[in-house]
Amino acid sequence: MNSFAKSVAAAAFGAVLCLAVSCGREKTMRLVDPVDFSCVKITDAFWQPRLDSHSAVTMRVCIDQIENQTGRIRNFENAAKGEGKHSGIFFDDSDVYKAMEGMAYSLVNHPDPAIEAKLDEWTAKIAAAQQEDGYINTYYTLTGLQNRWTNMDYHEMYCAGHLLEAGVAYYKATGKRALLDVGQKMADYMMSVFGPGKRDWVPGHEEIELALVKLYGVTKDEKYLDFAHWLLEERGHGYGGRFQGDTLVPWKASYYQDQVPVSEMTDISGHAVRSMYLYCGMSDYAALRHDESYLAALHRLWEDVAERNMYITGGIGQSASNEGFTTDYSLPNKEAYCETCASVGMVLWNSRMNQFTGDSKFTDVLERAMYNGALAGISLKGDRFFYVNPLESEGHHHRQAWYGCACCPSQICRFLPSVGGYVYGLSDDAIWVHLYIGSDARIPVGRKGVRLHQETRYPWDGAVSLRLDDAWKGALRLRVPGWCKHWSVSVNGTQVSVPVEKGYAVLGGRSCGKDGTLRGGWKAGDEIVLDMDMPVEVVAADPRVKEDEGKRAIQRGPVVYCLEAVDQEEGLSLDGALLNTATTYAHTFDPALLGGVEKIDAVVPGHPTLHYIPYYAWDNREAGPMKVWVDWVE
Repeated sequence: MNSFAKSVAAAAFGAVLCLAVSCGREKTMRLVDPVDFSCVKITDAFWQPRLDSHSAVTMRVCIDQIENQTGRIRNFENAAKGEGKHSGIFFDDSDVYKAMEGMAYSLVNHPDPAIEAKLDEWTAKIAAAQQEDGYINTYYTLTGLQNRWTNMDYHEMYCAGHLLEAGVAYYKATGKRALLDVGQKMADYMMSVFGPGKRDWVPGHEEIELALVKLYGVTKDEKYLDFAHWLLEERGHGYGGRFQGDTLVPWKASYYQDQVPVSEMTDISGHAVRSMYLYCGMSDYAALRHDESYLAALHRLWEDVAERNMYITGGIGQSASNEGFTTDYSLPNKEAYCETCASVGMVLWNSRMNQFTGDSKFTDVLERAMYNGALAGISLKGDRFFYVNPLESEGHHHRQAWYGCACCPSQICRFLPSVGGYVYGLSDDAIWVHLYIGSDARIPVGRKGVRLHQETRYPWDGAVSLRLDDAWKGALRLRVPGWCKHWSVSVNGTQVSVPVEKGYAVLGGRSCGKDGTLRGGWKAGDEIVLDMDMPVEVVAADPRVKEDEGKRAIQRGPVVYCLEAVDQEEGLSLDGALLNTATTYAHTFDPALLGGVEKIDAVVPGHPTLHYIPYYAWDNREAGPMKVWVDWVE
C-alpha cells in the first residue's frame, strides 16, 4: 500500500473508530460530546467552497510562506545542523506547527498525496532539530541553549503545545506517529524539569495546557493530564516573570492571566488570545477530572466576556496596546483590535461551554464569532489575511499575504477544515444539531452509527431539512438560534409542537436499558424541517457602550452587515449615512457579488439608499471606507 493509500485508509479507519460509542459514553462533566469533523462531510454552497479554497489555495500560501518567503523551515534545518542564524520572531516555530495541524485536518476530507508528503518532509526536519534530551525550540537552539527557560514570556511551552496539537492531528488523520513522538518526547522532557518538587513555571502564552489534554486523549497516560493541571495551578501565586540570573523579575500579572488562581477568576483581563486558550485548557481539564471550581470560574468569566466585552461580530480584545481587554463596555469601532486568533478562540471556548451545559447561548456566541469575527480573517480567494478586525475603517486597513507575526494566517489554516466538528453533538439520550450547515454526517452511536443528511441555504435562508437515513431511538435536539423570534418544525410533512430546553427544540426521546438497547424513536427516512424566520434586524448596543450611543447596526440571521463605500451612491460619505424609524429594508441574493451573498438595501426616505454587505466580505474589492455602526435619527 503506497503512502497516499495508507493516508486514505487511516482516515477511513479514524472515521470508523469514531462510531465506537454506545449508551455507555465516557463519564466526563460534558453533557454533550462533539461529533468529530471526520464524521461530517460538508456539502453546502456556503462552506464547501471555503473548504475547497482552503485545500487549493490557503494551505499552499502557508507552505510557500513557511518554505520560501520566510525562514521558518530554515530555522529547523539550521537547528538540526547546529549552525546558522535564527530568523524571525522567537515563537515562529508555532506557525509551522499550526499550518501542519491544518494540513492534517484537511487530509481527513480532502486526501492529497502532495500535502501528506510535505507533512512527512517537515516532520523529518523537525525531528532532526530535536535535542537529545527532548527539547525542541529553534530560537534557543540557535541563539543559545543556556538561555532556555529564563523568560516565561518567550513561548517555549506555547510552541510545544502547538507541536503536540499538530502531532495528535496528523496521527489521527493518518496513523503516523513520527510528529506525535517528537511532541511527546518534548512533553516528557518538560516534565523532567518542571512539576511538583521541581521548578515553578507559568507559561506566558497559554496553549500547552489544552495540548497536554489532547496528548492524554491519545495516550491515556494520566501524567499528561496531571501536568496540565499543575501548570494551571501555577498561576496566581507570583511565580511568573523572567530571570536575571537566579532573580525572578515579576511581570504584569493581569496581562498574563496570573493575578489570582484560575479557580478564583471573575473578570477577563490582558491578552485576548491567551485568555481563550487558558479557558479552553481549564474546560478540558475540568471535563475529565470533574472540577466544579474550574467550571464555576468559567461561567463567571463567560458572563464578563459575552455581556460586557464582546463586539457584535463576536470579536474580542478592544486594544492594540495589549492585544486584549481594557474596561467593561469600552468597545471602540475604528480602533477595535479583535484579533482573528481571538475570534477563533471564542469558537473553541464556547463550543466547550456548550458541551458542559447543552445551553444554546454558548453556540449563539460561537456562531456569531465564526460567521463574522473569524471568517473576516481570510479573503474570499483564501490567499490574504486580517490580523486585526476593526468595525470601521477609513479605507487604509487591508488584508495581507502574511505577517511578521503570522499567528492569524496559520490559525485560519487549522480552523477552516475543522468547522464540521461544531455542527453536531451527541449525549446519552439525543443527537444535537448545533449549526445549520449542509452536510452528510455519521453520528457515532452504536456499532454502525446513525446517518444524518442536512440541506439548507443557511446563513441566507432559515429553512433547514434533516433526514435520518438510519433508525434512531433517541431524541433530536435542534438549536433555535437566539436571533430567531419565530420558527416552526414539521416531521414527515406534519407541523408539530415541541418543547424547547435551553434554546434547543426537543423532538422525540429514548431510554437506555441495562443491556445497552435503545427503545422508541425514529425510523430510517424520517424527515424533519425547521423553518426559521430570518428578517433584517436593527440592533442597538447596550447603552453603556458609549462608542455606539445614537447608532445602529444591521444583522440578518447570524450575519452582521456593514457599509462599504464602493457600494454606495457617488458622493455619499459613510460619515453622513443614517438610519431612522421610517427606514425599510429589502434583502436579495446576488450570486455575482462577493462569491454570492444576500445583500441588504436600507431605504431611508429623503436620503440615499444604503447598500449593505456581510461584514466578513469587506475589503475584497477596491479600497475604501467601511462602517458597521451607523448614525440613528429618531
